[in-house]
Amino acid sequence: MALDKYGIAKRIAQELRDGMYVNLGIGIPTLVANFIPAGISIMLQSENGLLGIGPYPSENEMDPDLINAGKETVTVIPGGVFFDSAESFGMIRAGKVDLTVLGAMEVSDKGDIANWKIPGKMVKGMGGAMDLVASARNIIVAMMHTNPKGESKLLLECTLPLTGVKCVKKVVTELAVLDITPQGFKLLERAPGISVEEIKSKTAGKLTVEGNIPEMRI
Repeated sequence: MALDKYGIAKRIAQELRDGMYVNLGIGIPTLVANFIPAGISIMLQSENGLLGIGPYPSENEMDPDLINAGKETVTVIPGGVFFDSAESFGMIRAGKVDLTVLGAMEVSDKGDIANWKIPGKMVKGMGGAMDLVASARNIIVAMMHTNPKGESKLLLECTLPLTGVKCVKKVVTELAVLDITPQGFKLLERAPGISVEEIKSKTAGKLTVEGNIPEMRI
């Protein structure tokens, strides 16, 4: 069966390595904080001025003054620090973030990402995603494979305004894990029970499939 949003977050958490500084975008990416593998230490950075985010709080741990960039209440691990937004973006622009995990509305097979605006709809602004995609050393996208109409969101060319160009390294959806290569999307893993044929049928961009594709281990 296809993964739910928690399954996507669990699979992305397997990409974390000890000592990383990681920024989690709004939506599915924020859930990754709950699934950090045992035995590794990472620092989660939030663009609103927090380094050292922990898991989501239980009801009796909630503090309305502790929020992430998505305005969700969070916890802070020992050693966590607070600073202003300018310093936070200084860290990002200086390339101090090892990995950023972002949601997306579209990703092209060249690694372009569109995740900030749908023409004709009001938005408050582009947010911090453009700084992240320009500066992070590694970018993983957490997204649904298709839109509510069943149309692919993994495309030859993005149709929505771009956030960044040729910057995405990997995509994790409810159906698959895919690398971005010079030849387009490369299928690495499939969700339990999902066939390669289904992934092919729902991927509009160029897709390479080599050998036997293993199921994800969640």
